[in-house]
Amino acid sequence: MRARPEPAVRCPCCSGGTWGACCGRYVDHWATQPAPDAESLMRSRYSAFVHQRADYLLATWAAAQRPGALDLEADAKWLGLDVRSHRLSGENQAEVEFVARWRVAGRAVRLHERSRFERRADAQGVPRWWYVDGDQF
Repeated sequence: MRARPEPAVRCPCCSGGTWGACCGRYVDHWATQPAPDAESLMRSRYSAFVHQRADYLLATWAAAQRPGALDLEADAKWLGLDVRSHRLSGENQAEVEFVARWRVAGRAVRLHERSRFERRADAQGVPRWWYVDGDQF
């Protein structure tokens, strides 16, 4: 895990906001401040990849699909996120289509995915959005 960024630095999710006012409030305080919608969760998960926060990625993954561990690429240089669309697909389901770009060992990588999310209560009864899975293009 990389050092936590200062609240005033620009958020890596490309929203234009600061870390403290954008994704940082969810990533750094996920137990007490859940993301309010699927797009915010997706953006915060991108930011968690940037900052090597496997704890947050695993904590926000739907239990039935959650891997046992994540092997994050420590030398990845994250280049940007483009949210193409987001929509509710049911009362407690949503989809977010995005393109994420990064470099690893000098090689450019591009992930275009339509991610699925669901909203349900956690173990304490707090309603939360969870990443379920996605289709890559």
